[in-house]
Amino acid sequence: MIDWSPVIGEFVGTFVLIVLGNGVVAGALLKRSKAENAGWISITAGWAIAVFAGVAVSAALGDADGHLNPAFTVASVMMTGHAERLVTYIPAQVLGALLGAVAVWLQYKPHWELTENAGLKQACFCTAPAVYAPVWNLVSEILGTFVLVLVATALFSKRIAPAGVAPGLGPLLVGSLVWGIGLSLGGTTGYAINPARDLGPRIAHSLLPIAGKGSSGWRYAWIPVLGPVLGAGLAAVVIRGLKMF
Repeated sequence: MIDWSPVIGEFVGTFVLIVLGNGVVAGALLKRSKAENAGWISITAGWAIAVFAGVAVSAALGDADGHLNPAFTVASVMMTGHAERLVTYIPAQVLGALLGAVAVWLQYKPHWELTENAGLKQACFCTAPAVYAPVWNLVSEILGTFVLVLVATALFSKRIAPAGVAPGLGPLLVGSLVWGIGLSLGGTTGYAINPARDLGPRIAHSLLPIAGKGSSGWRYAWIPVLGPVLGAGLAAVVIRGLKMF
């Protein structure tokens, strides 16, 4: 029998992740927002808090994993063998991300018409590269996600915390890690490092009646899906090989 608490946690946690993560992007990019032009530091900090909040909510709902990320789920399956997570966690993550993007659209509803640049509107939903170079964009997503999974696993390793991480500290550590990845590696592709974070909102962008929207960027959409999965899979192989968990 399926324990639905982790699935609900993945859904609601990912919803919160996108509401706060895409919300900070919308605040920084959309016209007449009080946070307009807040900049990259604001965006990366907002995403770090979004991850912290999403993981905390998922844990409070009984989700001990708190992946909120299909790439993390794939790595978890490779390391633990719990293949059922692929068909329970991942749909919940994508749906949570999609509905989170809808919530951000509603939150900033008057601002879409005031913003003329269609690319800025798309950026409030999904990622796009600073320089379109598919091979190197893919490498960026692979590396960012590899670091995410490798370091997150190290943070919870029994070798670092033999008695386990202190209650409540885990979400803060993961949020801080995502902030570091954004600052150090995010400038190339916008650091999706999470297929649900990109795919769910991209679907929302394509479906919603957003004033003056342009393309949803489907030519690029495979990269923030495949890249994180490859990066997470590579990290899982390294983690198993080095016996880090």
